[in-house]
Amino acid sequence: MANNDYYVYIMTNISKTLYTGVTNNIHIRVLQHKYGVNKGFSNKYKIDKLVYFEWTDSIEAAIQREKQLKNWHRDWKLNLIESVNRNWDDLSAGWYDGIDPYEVLKDYMRE
Repeated sequence: MANNDYYVYIMTNISKTLYTGVTNNIHIRVLQHKYGVNKGFSNKYKIDKLVYFEWTDSIEAAIQREKQLKNWHRDWKLNLIESVNRNWDDLSAGWYDGIDPYEVLKDYMRE
């Protein structure tokens, strides 16, 4: 059975550095960011707070939207986030209550 859930998301850190990505598993991908599983920009800047996401059932649409958002000016992205998340709350708060993140992520670790 195919997974037809695709998400474009924006995450941030304490300094409001923005990271835009696309995934077919928002729960696992956000957890990867929170625990710095993948080396790179999001790990270096400790991107750990989900502040915006959109759902689509089309990978093509998700990738197109991600590219669009990545080309936006920072102010446009800030306005987009604040249009749905005025206080910059972590939209993933509570998602991982009662789980062992390392157990969940063990199959997603990259060497």
